[in-house]
Amino acid sequence: MRPWKRLLGGSEGNEQLTAILATLLLVLLAVEGGTLLRLGTLLTVHVFVGVLLLPVVALKLASTGWRMARYYLGGEEYVRRGPPHLAIRALVAPIVVVSTTCLFATGVGLIVLGHSEGALPGLHKASFFVWFWAMTIHVLTRTLRLPRALRLRLPGLAVRLGVVGASLVVGAALATITLPTVDNLQDSLTAHVGIDAE
Repeated sequence: MRPWKRLLGGSEGNEQLTAILATLLLVLLAVEGGTLLRLGTLLTVHVFVGVLLLPVVALKLASTGWRMARYYLGGEEYVRRGPPHLAIRALVAPIVVVSTTCLFATGVGLIVLGHSEGALPGLHKASFFVWFWAMTIHVLTRTLRLPRALRLRLPGLAVRLGVVGASLVVGAALATITLPTVDNLQDSLTAHVGIDAE
């Protein structure tokens, strides 16, 4: 066994990293979704969690992208494990990736530009609805596999946990940096919908 493979756990290590990230994302996305119920007053939390999610989501896309690339490039372990169901990889996965990218890109655009009206918020909302339905299918088809992947005893667990922890630290740092900018967006939103922020 190659040293790097021994350290990282090979295809099973990739599966475990993906499962760890998926579990973390389920929790963080539930918090993010909860803020939508009172966005007028929870916008700061919504933006903070949204920015916190950026590196975690990027790492999850990288992990699943690595599995896909290794499978299609003929990596023995990955070919042996087989691909996801055809409908998932040909239809659901591309929609999840595109809608996730659009959702987070428009979210970052809203923060940077400070817009609460116009095309960008509309695109953010539209991408959310597409993302929500695609992600619901994705979660329902993958969640039952999480416990087994999380329980695997593989080399490199400390490395995987360290990488996930680092993505959270980077996300928290980025989210903290955006807090002053969110005040202006909060003021703009509350003025637009007629809510007193005080």
